[in-house]
Amino acid sequence: MASLLTFEEAQERVLALARPLPAELVPLAEAGGRVVAEGVRAAVDLPPFPSSAMDGFAVRAAELPATLQVAGESAAGRPYESRLEPGCAVAISTGAVVPDGADAVVPIERVVLADNRVEMSLASEPGAHVRRRGGDVAAGDVVVPVGVRLTPARLAAAAAAGAAVISCSRRPRVAVLATGSELVAPGEPIRPGQIYETNVLLLSSMLAAAGAEVVSEPPAADDEATLREALERGLARDVLVTSGGVSVGEHDLVRAVEQELGVEEVFWRVAIKPGKPVSVGVRGNTLVFGLPGNPVSALVGCELFVKPALRALQGLADPRPRFEPGRLAEGLKRNEERDEFVRARSRVEGDVLVLEPVVGQESHMIVRSGNADALVHIPRGNGELAAGSTVHWLRLGDA
Repeated sequence: MASLLTFEEAQERVLALARPLPAELVPLAEAGGRVVAEGVRAAVDLPPFPSSAMDGFAVRAAELPATLQVAGESAAGRPYESRLEPGCAVAISTGAVVPDGADAVVPIERVVLADNRVEMSLASEPGAHVRRRGGDVAAGDVVVPVGVRLTPARLAAAAAAGAAVISCSRRPRVAVLATGSELVAPGEPIRPGQIYETNVLLLSSMLAAAGAEVVSEPPAADDEATLREALERGLARDVLVTSGGVSVGEHDLVRAVEQELGVEEVFWRVAIKPGKPVSVGVRGNTLVFGLPGNPVSALVGCELFVKPALRALQGLADPRPRFEPGRLAEGLKRNEERDEFVRARSRVEGDVLVLEPVVGQESHMIVRSGNADALVHIPRGNGELAAGSTVHWLRLGDA
């Protein structure tokens, strides 16, 4: 067991292989979820002019308190185009241009308006309720940095800054292939010894959510010729992800056939449970992941190794899984030789996030895992982690 990589060592080897893919220009409306390859800079100052933060009246602060003549109006998109003269005020709406000569805005609820004159009984400070030009960002400043995913707020920031297209890393093109003569498509009649195929849907959904363009291959039987043809198609993509056939059984053919096809194996087996017999290799620029056939093992391997590789291929600044702290709801025995990844439900108690392991932790129990929203890391070691212990966990379903 000492020869097995830790999952942290395995992650580092994976990330060393995953170089960012070439960039492409993407229209802003289609860029949601993409990773920025070249920082987005503001084309204009934001705001591009001094604007009002309130509905009210634009004034010269030094003149207050006073009763002023209403000289006109500045509305959003329709500015008052003259300079504000002494003794005058301009009615103004939120977001409208503050006229030249004005340096403050008095909210409408603080004035008395009568006969086109406005009475203001309180003093005001210069700059009151005025959004200064460039107060958010100056022209040329970076609005969205390199290496981040374009969230809705970042898209809005890019739009406000005047960006019409964004340079993004190309989406990884991923082939997903399940292997095994026992696999049957859901909904088809099932015979003794057969099971419904789940891993292609599981993995494809996870990888698409992580930003990949996924092609799902039909399941390949445990036959060398059939498997070779399917693997060769998958090796034409940026990433090939297989499930099943990577252990040591008579019908575990995937690694041997991949070797014949020129795949250089980087490592095989990692000190984790579930998912120990994971393999990682490379052929040319294609990354090759061999995940175990048990669905929960495939899920864990995808979270720990495949998804970080996809993030790195897209140029994310920190592609590693984002573990968060929480507390165990019940004690768990530690594994002396392997880190375990326990499926759990999360809940909030006061200001503490509590993790309740689901019943049924065996690697084939995907239905039990379907009730989980957290993957809890239980470090290898002796003894037990007591209820209330601080642990680290991944949120299942995150990109």
